[in-house]
Amino acid sequence: MFEQHRILIVDDSPLNLQSMQSLLRGEYTLAVATDGPTAIQKVRTFAPDLILCDTMLPGQSGYEVCEAIKRGPCAVFTQVILVSWEASPAERLRGYRCGADDYLTRPFEPEELLAKIHVHFRLRDAQIQLWEAHSLIQKHNADLEQLVRERAAEVVAMQDVAVFAMAELAETRDSDTGHHLLRMRAYAQRLAEELRTEGPYAAKITDAFLYDLYRATPLHDIGKVGVPDAVLLKPGKLTAAEFEQMKQHVEIGAVTLERAAQRAGGGDFLAMAARIARYHHERFDGSGYLAGLSGTRIPLCARITALADVYDALTTARVYKDALSHEATREMIIAESGKQFDPEIVAAFERCSADFESIPEQFEPLCAAFA
Repeated sequence: MFEQHRILIVDDSPLNLQSMQSLLRGEYTLAVATDGPTAIQKVRTFAPDLILCDTMLPGQSGYEVCEAIKRGPCAVFTQVILVSWEASPAERLRGYRCGADDYLTRPFEPEELLAKIHVHFRLRDAQIQLWEAHSLIQKHNADLEQLVRERAAEVVAMQDVAVFAMAELAETRDSDTGHHLLRMRAYAQRLAEELRTEGPYAAKITDAFLYDLYRATPLHDIGKVGVPDAVLLKPGKLTAAEFEQMKQHVEIGAVTLERAAQRAGGGDFLAMAARIARYHHERFDGSGYLAGLSGTRIPLCARITALADVYDALTTARVYKDALSHEATREMIIAESGKQFDPEIVAAFERCSADFESIPEQFEPLCAAFA
């Protein structure tokens, strides 16, 4: 059933109230108030669509009532027409400044009042329709944005699975390969998070840097796919010639990842992965390979990865060596501050090394599952 528009008539004159009610009764649902406080109360209880308010009220003028109503939360779409015997431009301007939507001067023709009411209801209904349409558009946009986020997350998750699978294939192909990558990624993340808390690199460790580092670190040794098994899987010490072959994996990996980044039209994490692959065997004192970079000329992501990779290598047992304890490994890394490793990164490692000791426990269920 169609609901009639509601009109609140505010006037202290019984004659004015009677004439207004006679004119509007039947077409609209009506309520009346004879003073400002009652009018304001009825705005909350009656929720009028339009208010006809006389400017001359006892105690509180119609202008003040209008201003109070327009400030309230219940009158977002409520139209207010001030009715007055004053026709001067100054009075009209005063009414509009108080928030009135229209100003009607007595004496007026009934048809003029009805015409104004019809116009304001059309305006009010159009405002409500526009607001509802805007709300629907906002909801639709929010739904689309959520769908895009979900699809993007799915794509990223699929990319991560593919990237991690490639990284696993490129490793030494022993039974602990995947867990090495998981642990090393966790170590690198923890180091980066600690570097973010203080020191000269804090501003460089942004959310984007952490996100790209998380995805890039497992690819640090992707270039090992180009190293012969006889060299890669040799249990003993490599000859000088074999070591030269092994060192080429950093270039192979970097070139492969740079090409992948180009084909992807950018790919920040692939670009970072290429830098890590090429430079994670550089040493802070310049004695590493292949470029022989030193100090902060080595990309920060590669310096972080280098320490994380060495920590995991030293604390993991291999067929050709036993695992070192956390404390022994910690002492060796500290001893290499300024030599193999950046002193700032070693300092960050010292602050959070207790977390390093607990990280392998996160992956013990995986180790058991694949044992």
